[in-house]
Amino acid sequence: MSWRTSILMYHSISTVGGATAIAPEVFAAQMKLLAEARVPVLTLDDWYAARIAGKLPRRSVVITFDDGFQDFADVAWPVMKRYGFRPIVYLPTQFVGRPEGWRGIGAPPRALMDWATITRLAGEGVLFGSHTRTHSDLTELTPAQLIEELAVAKHEIEAELGCPCPHFAPPYGKAGRQEWAAIRGAYETSVGTRLNEAGPGDDRFDLPRLEMYYFTDLSSWRDHLAGRGSAYLVRRRALRWVRGRLMAPWAGL
Repeated sequence: MSWRTSILMYHSISTVGGATAIAPEVFAAQMKLLAEARVPVLTLDDWYAARIAGKLPRRSVVITFDDGFQDFADVAWPVMKRYGFRPIVYLPTQFVGRPEGWRGIGAPPRALMDWATITRLAGEGVLFGSHTRTHSDLTELTPAQLIEELAVAKHEIEAELGCPCPHFAPPYGKAGRQEWAAIRGAYETSVGTRLNEAGPGDDRFDLPRLEMYYFTDLSSWRDHLAGRGSAYLVRRRALRWVRGRLMAPWAGL
């Protein structure tokens, strides 16, 4: 049976602005529409087990958050908990309990959850995955640094939470052949930033996601949940490609 899974990508649920932040009232409306659509919302653990067993539903949703900002605990989780949704949060472990401090951060820097908060949320049903130790661009690391970023972050999460950490998300969605090989050696799944739904032909180590900033127009989100969103995704991918081509000459400046 063919299947399609919308893996939702969020970062911050706040009013700080920018493409990595979604206003709390918009996020609440997105979750309400998701609950009303009655599309199965799976944990990434359950999704992976069902994929291996060949038992995924025709349509499903997985909710993911990158970075582990404090506003996840304060704003996002109470909304999802009310609906019974269990997301996964990818943590850059060196910044747990500290402000974000990596390249491309917002102003002012946003606070990340501490381990006590993360442990409490894990007990309430939230999953946690690895986002490396330092939120580094994997393609800029030496082989030794790459292995350290993957292995140490995984170990730290497992030691703090007392459970396996099989899931990964590369910072900035950047990874090449060498990086994917290392990820495969440490984890069971990895999500990226390719804009699409996941389907049977997708590698479980390069799963596409839906950047939810593109669905702040709730009519587009409603259409997607109703199965009418394919044309919109094609347009968004085309616009992203054009923007990337226009920015490429300046990338090294």
